[in-house]
Amino acid sequence: MYKAVLCCAFSALAAPLFAQRTGSSPVLATPPAAAQGVNGHLDPEAATQAYLATLPSDKKASSDAYFEGGYWLILWDFVVIALIYIAMLATGLSARMRDTAERMTASPTLQSALYGVLFIVVATVASLPWTIWEGYVREHSYGLSNLKFGAWIVEQAKGFGISLVIGTLLIAGLYAIVRRLPRTWWVWGAIAGIAFAFIAIVVSPVVIVPMFNSPTKLADARVVDPILRLARQNGIDATAVWEIDASKQSKRISANVSGALGTERITLNDNLLNRASLEEIEAVMGHEMGHYVLNHVYKGLMAFGILIVIGFAVVAWLFERLRVRYEPSWKVRGISDPAGLPVVALLFAGYMFLITPVLNTITRTMEYEADVFGLNTARQPDGFAQIAIKLSEYRKLDPGPWEERIFFDHPSGHTRIYTAMRWKAENLPTASDATTPSASSASGNP
Repeated sequence: MYKAVLCCAFSALAAPLFAQRTGSSPVLATPPAAAQGVNGHLDPEAATQAYLATLPSDKKASSDAYFEGGYWLILWDFVVIALIYIAMLATGLSARMRDTAERMTASPTLQSALYGVLFIVVATVASLPWTIWEGYVREHSYGLSNLKFGAWIVEQAKGFGISLVIGTLLIAGLYAIVRRLPRTWWVWGAIAGIAFAFIAIVVSPVVIVPMFNSPTKLADARVVDPILRLARQNGIDATAVWEIDASKQSKRISANVSGALGTERITLNDNLLNRASLEEIEAVMGHEMGHYVLNHVYKGLMAFGILIVIGFAVVAWLFERLRVRYEPSWKVRGISDPAGLPVVALLFAGYMFLITPVLNTITRTMEYEADVFGLNTARQPDGFAQIAIKLSEYRKLDPGPWEERIFFDHPSGHTRIYTAMRWKAENLPTASDATTPSASSASGNP
């Protein structure tokens, strides 16, 4: 359960930054059919197909296999954690962990906190083999991770430390609410979780991100000046662009506008700067600024908050029915008993698993809104299309419509490229109109 809340809280975190680079950057390469069209008229679908054809078949097959494997991981992740929670209950381990906490202190708050520590440690250790396969072995098998095993373990240890501190506070806080408000705990518990998520968004750029990467201010005027110009055009009060050394972890490109209440930062990772053209960087930053200007952080908190309230209501409805049925083996006394946390976590995880398409649709809708905003503000449709091709290294490029609706939390590459080419056809209808002053200059990708 605490991981689900943490997932919502850190969904908008920035990627790590690196340092200024020198030398030339990639130059934007536009397929002829996307650049000129037919008789000066650009056909969005033909231009989209021209871009899709630039991805070699072997890379497309690898990307499809990786992303489609992720569909099954949604199921298997739930199965693994569900088996762990069930084992903790069926073996009486959860009840023994509660008894241990009660022997150590008479304070109910400290008891739930101590139980929370034990719960997080047991769940983390039990799921470690699966985590190693999914997070290290699988990522390396597709060439997406740059971390050696030792460095990967260090990063996992940092994440565990953060989860242990934050998760313990969340568990202790939740059970304090349950004890004081046994009938309506599910409402107030959800509200507390939403408030925590907002605090996490505020502090993450200046507290969490530096634990994993080294943020530095980017000084390359070729990259910084256009980004700050776009920021000023959209009412974003920014005076600097930050970079993080994400390449030490992976090959993925990323950027964002993160933070709130004075901690806002415009952030790019070094993979983006090393691999992309200036047109592509502007396209990406226009998209990221769209999230900020359209208040997607707050809208997302509201949408996910409603779902969390519903989820807690489902847990409250089902918990007592299961507890009474399995009380002889589980030895759980009631909803305020920390030994029942595996039941709460199992029910909430099952609920989140079942509403995966809803969660994906909410996020995908906001991503599409940011796509359109970015096209209108950056006016770099070909840069945006090229980025969609680069993202296809780990996202399926051309799924079926229902596949996209159910499994994609971002628009597919096909959707994004078609959106960009349709925008281009309606706003830059000729090849000469589509040519920008920076198209022939050296540039870097967002």
